[in-house]
Amino acid sequence: MGNPIGIMVDSLRLGLRDGLKKAKELGADGVQIYAVSGEMDPANLSPQARKELKAYIESLGLNISALCGDLGGHGFQDKSVNADKIEKSKRILDLAVELGTKVVTTHIGVVPEQANGPIYETMLHACEELGVYASSLGAYFAVETGPETAAHLKSFLDAMSTKGVSVNFDPANMVMVTGDDPVQGVITLKDYIVHTHVKDGIRLRQADPREVYGSLGYQPMSHELIAEAATSGPYYRELALGEGHVDFGRYFQALRDIGYTGYLTIEREVGEKPEVDIANAIAFIKRYQ
Repeated sequence: MGNPIGIMVDSLRLGLRDGLKKAKELGADGVQIYAVSGEMDPANLSPQARKELKAYIESLGLNISALCGDLGGHGFQDKSVNADKIEKSKRILDLAVELGTKVVTTHIGVVPEQANGPIYETMLHACEELGVYASSLGAYFAVETGPETAAHLKSFLDAMSTKGVSVNFDPANMVMVTGDDPVQGVITLKDYIVHTHVKDGIRLRQADPREVYGSLGYQPMSHELIAEAATSGPYYRELALGEGHVDFGRYFQALRDIGYTGYLTIEREVGEKPEVDIANAIAFIKRYQ
């Protein structure tokens, strides 16, 4: 595959600047960066700081594949907090465009099976507003796969007036949580995929996605809890590339077949040696190029 390779900087666990340098050393073409809190919170980045960060990333010969704007909690299911979450998501979209990327990835909460129920309508309303805003910037608010099947996610996306809400395709999440087939998922969601994660894993037993990704009435989602569950929980394991149940030969072929030319961004949420795992992941992907 000729797709550029990205690294989720936070997966290296080195801090922003050191992580950016290490990503370049490892041979990445680009990086994805969390932009929710701390120094990357849009509220903490002055116009000058944004220019300096963009220039620094460019000086390393890197691009930004996407920002991660995942606000956790119950996604956009809770109408009482959505106004603040929508406003912050818009500011993350603004930051993304200023830094030279068109993609912000996120989790929106589990889309209920029952269309037109109150939670479904609340999520749809929030995503419609964000999709329209993203489109006005020439950008995408990309929902990460995993909490629901590809077919159900497509039906939710089809209900909007814009493709400003699109898809960050993560094949491992599908394998680990819903048991959905990533290859068929690529075909189903082909009109929406604007970014991908490269990750692997196995499913140990059936899980309720609401317990993993957060839903009203369930524990709020956090990446710390997801990493803990992926290491020692009862339902799934995140594994190094090639050690899980993602059929990468067929998966990469499916991406070729739909004409996807965007980033293959490595995310590693577990493991004692992330730098080694990510270096091995780059070598693994290059075997298909």
